Amino acid sequence: MKLFTPGRIGPVTLRNRAIRSAAFEGMGKDNNPTDMLRDYHWSVAEGGVGMTTLAYASVNRSGISFDTQLWLRPEIVGPLRLITDGIHQRGAKASIQIGHCGNMTHWRTAGGMPVGASSGFNLYSPTIVRGLKPDEIKQIAKDFGDAVRTARDAGFDCVEVHAGHGYLISQFLSPYTNHRRDGFGGSLDNRMRMMRMCMEEVMEAAGSDMGVLVKTNMRDGFKGGLEIDDCITVAKELERLGAHALVLSGGFVSKAPMYVMRGEMPIYSMTHYMPQLWLKYGVRMFGKMMIKDEPFRELYFLDDARRFKQELKLPLVYVGGVVSRQGMETVLDREGFDFVQMGRALINDPAFVRHLSEGCERCGCDHVNYCIARMYSREMACHKHLDDLPKGIVREIEGIKARDGKR
Repeated sequence: MKLFTPGRIGPVTLRNRAIRSAAFEGMGKDNNPTDMLRDYHWSVAEGGVGMTTLAYASVNRSGISFDTQLWLRPEIVGPLRLITDGIHQRGAKASIQIGHCGNMTHWRTAGGMPVGASSGFNLYSPTIVRGLKPDEIKQIAKDFGDAVRTARDAGFDCVEVHAGHGYLISQFLSPYTNHRRDGFGGSLDNRMRMMRMCMEEVMEAAGSDMGVLVKTNMRDGFKGGLEIDDCITVAKELERLGAHALVLSGGFVSKAPMYVMRGEMPIYSMTHYMPQLWLKYGVRMFGKMMIKDEPFRELYFLDDARRFKQELKLPLVYVGGVVSRQGMETVLDREGFDFVQMGRALINDPAFVRHLSEGCERCGCDHVNYCIARMYSREMACHKHLDDLPKGIVREIEGIKARDGKR
């Protein structure tokens, strides 16, 4: 089985082809790493992955949406080095996802008016957004390079640049969020300009000893966003710019969030942990209208990923509905992808990869998305690991399971 063979991402060799995806853990505090974040990634490394990815580290203050996100800066190199040392001692490589939330930030966390590709209003925060000036775009690109240098100081083997899901680079790429009339807007070539600037800084900072992955969309997942042909053009440009591997994903957090993750969003569970009463009851009233369900199926991105496989030569990382040995064999052995990423499977069972080597056929995740529903208010956690869940949450979980069984 190809899963258990070594694989290379640029200058970095992984012991196997399994990567813990950059799924936001919600385990930071005041934008700093915590013992909980450390212990979780140590457990995933102990559980057998080739590499584990710390998720969503902002390259600067203006890119932060939550206090539980990391802000990748020199002040946290020490505690990050403790995490990476422990990952290495357990035989895995360490990666960190770097990005900027763009128009999905707000005053309190970003330290000023949120910025994006264009001015406007973002209902997700909700907040007024100011379009970035060209000199600010240049500085953010430099911040991406500085983040890579900080990651090296902290002991990371790889970085994963987030260029998808409706975050800042994706906001420049997508016609839905980019309405600029300067050299950063209009044609797709212009809309890729900010991405080029960031990647040039990243690749220079990565040098010859760090691997660079890029998470990129295959579709934005809604009418008016990027479709597959333009996304292939973006991927080819990332290949030209020197990326060592691409993580093939899709969706837009502020417009089509469940296109990314699939399944039903448990609205009651999500709102139960929200401290703001106005937000809690507002989402309970209108959440189902704002967050469209997308049916879950195993390997839900595979059809689109095949198109990219035909067009690209660099290593490709498959993500999306990887939950079983058979699925991994399909992606790696039959379809020829180079790596697989998993998020929810490794929340449910951090030792899933080791258990596969011992004969396990499938993870225990039931895809009710409770872990996702709570991750922006509390740390990501599987409902199966928690005792004494509120009765309302239990009822919602059982209802989702029943509906899934009828589909």
